[in-house]
Amino acid sequence: MNKNSLGKYAQLIVKTGLNLQENQTLVISAPIECALFTRIVAEKAYQEGARDVVIQWRDELFSKIRYLHAPEEIFEEFPEWQKEFYLSYVHQGAAFLSIAASDPELMKDVNPKRITKAQKASNIALKDYRDRLMSNQNTWCVVSIPTAAWAAKVFPHLSAEESIEKLWEVIFQTVRVDTENPILSWQEHTTNLKARMDFLNSLTLRSLRYTNSLGTNLTIELPEDHIWLGGSEYTPEGIEFIANMPTEEVFTLPKKTGVNGKVVSSLPLNYNGNLIENFSMTFKNGKIVDFSAEKGYETLKSIIETDEGSHFLGEVALVPFDSPISNSKILFYNTLFDENASCHLALGKAYPVCMKNSEKLTPEDFTTLEINESLVHVDFMIGTRDLEILGTTYDGKEVSIFKNGNFAQ
Repeated sequence: MNKNSLGKYAQLIVKTGLNLQENQTLVISAPIECALFTRIVAEKAYQEGARDVVIQWRDELFSKIRYLHAPEEIFEEFPEWQKEFYLSYVHQGAAFLSIAASDPELMKDVNPKRITKAQKASNIALKDYRDRLMSNQNTWCVVSIPTAAWAAKVFPHLSAEESIEKLWEVIFQTVRVDTENPILSWQEHTTNLKARMDFLNSLTLRSLRYTNSLGTNLTIELPEDHIWLGGSEYTPEGIEFIANMPTEEVFTLPKKTGVNGKVVSSLPLNYNGNLIENFSMTFKNGKIVDFSAEKGYETLKSIIETDEGSHFLGEVALVPFDSPISNSKILFYNTLFDENASCHLALGKAYPVCMKNSEKLTPEDFTTLEINESLVHVDFMIGTRDLEILGTTYDGKEVSIFKNGNFAQ
């Protein structure tokens, strides 16, 4: 891959995604297959004045070996040193970068209950860390680069080398690295998303009703003081950052007990190396009361049964069908990309920042306001070309939000 493009991408991540500050520490979580690019990001971070860069390497092939052969009780434990690692850096005000690139079907032979146990143990141990990131106390960003296994899944008709090259090309397009000035391109993009966000906030919506030909017929109530966010976000100190690159969504949170009806997936979901395909869920008073999946049923079941909050929704996100990633006609088998090609929802924890004056609210306030809490936050895609979304405002007016898969206005 062209070194100039890699450098532009790394600089975009450091300066725009993370907006790394002088003398700030950067913590990077990356697959070992992504070592070359990770080092380029680290070098850019130092050049921009980072105090230090710390890398946590992930090895998914070893993870599979561990899931297949380690004793069951191991997956209910989480190393104290790893907990201290994340907590110490998050409380120091570090920035966090996650490079998300995995084989979509690596774990298909692994008992999903083992993965869920490990995920649950991790999320319990790192709850403070996760809460700080989801409330934007620290700057954070999720990006991706090709790995051989992932590229082969996305472009199975190409050779190994060609598939990686093609995936690089597409990623550079989605994150605007192929433009003359990616940083300026992102400024324009976030301005456009903000306009959409401001419009939705001006409506003061009470509820949204989703319908399409797949069988989705779902009503979602929204809290009275909800706000829509999108594009860039801000820390309490006013530092602007972009949590996901790419991003095409505007999002908010639902009222925990205000979801009723059926929703049908429009794209497969890659969850920890297992694919869940053609699945649906039925909600009553916010809670999942029935679900099905043609593939990956046990994985879906394990997500839903993580805890009480994983039976409820935590995010409502709007993405037009006519968006750059959707128009690429590529199924990425990677939530970072697929969620930005489709309207989506998320099971589990809500983003507290989607409430007005969230920094003043206590955990007790969130319970009273019916804001969902969970150890997980799992996005799944529901957008289609014929998706209709009808909004109802708090003063009783009906507003067409989506028509034929796109924003109605």
